[in-house]
Amino acid sequence: MRNPSGLQERLTQPLQIGSRSLSCRAILAPMAGITHVAFRQVLDGFGGYGLAYTEMCSVKAIAHGQKGQSGYFLWSEDELDHLVCQVMGSEPADLAAAAGVIEECGFFGVDINMGCAVSRICRHGGGAALLKDPEKAAQAVRAVRKTVSCPVLVKYRTGWSDDPSFAADMAKRFQDAGADALIFHPRVAPDKRSRPPKWERIAEVVRAVSIPVFGNGNIMTPEDAAVMLEHTGCSGVALGRIAAARPWIFAQMSRGLQPLPEAVLQTVQDMVRAVWSWYPDHIAIGLYKRFATFFCANFAFGHTLRPKLCSGQTLEDMQANITSLLSPCPQLLDRPNSLLLTW
Repeated sequence: MRNPSGLQERLTQPLQIGSRSLSCRAILAPMAGITHVAFRQVLDGFGGYGLAYTEMCSVKAIAHGQKGQSGYFLWSEDELDHLVCQVMGSEPADLAAAAGVIEECGFFGVDINMGCAVSRICRHGGGAALLKDPEKAAQAVRAVRKTVSCPVLVKYRTGWSDDPSFAADMAKRFQDAGADALIFHPRVAPDKRSRPPKWERIAEVVRAVSIPVFGNGNIMTPEDAAVMLEHTGCSGVALGRIAAARPWIFAQMSRGLQPLPEAVLQTVQDMVRAVWSWYPDHIAIGLYKRFATFFCANFAFGHTLRPKLCSGQTLEDMQANITSLLSPCPQLLDRPNSLLLTW
């Protein structure tokens, strides 16, 4: 699969985010259970992205600022200059305190989560629930901005109803409160991917502010990224589920990498080693199986392959599965199976 004409040049134009500069406009979106330190290690082997993200870290998880105290608040020192920590909470003061810890640790920047619509998060006023109170959401950004000098980003959704003016209004509020960039997912918060995102909402947000806006939602191929950039005018793209399925997608878009079938097997093997090197067995097995589910979206018969690849409970089981099922490489799809990306 070839990149659309001009995509590589567009993505590799430098972009200013607050006081820092990105060399690539394609960034990793945060995902619980996916964008952990082991996955980022594999992703870094391919490169080609501007920023990586931690998983969504609650203010409680980073309250003490001790690396490794939480499996979410965990990183490699050599990734800090391009790593954003996303913080999740309901109170501006708590979010600001966590942001201070993040800056002290040396992260590129801090991102406030206003996009997670999981009920256990929203029930406590965090994630997308902050959008129910626009003034409080803006206060959260303002409090973080007053606390840190590093870049401040906000990832958010359309809101809780499909109001065409709400997302643009929130973008203005976030910019006025001191946000340096926005990552916008144009779906209403209650929508669990039952309908496609409305990319036209991204264009409305872009027109409302002067700070960079990254479009997010249903980018599955380089062609999708090119269409989003062209039709919305966004500054860059944030890739989530597709990055979990195809860690080489950034290098493919920004460097023209064309992965060979052998790279597929190597990627899974690298992931197994990385997960077990960072986490104890009982955690590693769950993280690997979630990755494997996403990875199976690459294959023509991924639904059949997934339970076989995830069978077993030990490192040795997983390594044996990989060898027997992925060598030689099964038939690859040009566009991944989106049903396997919703697990």
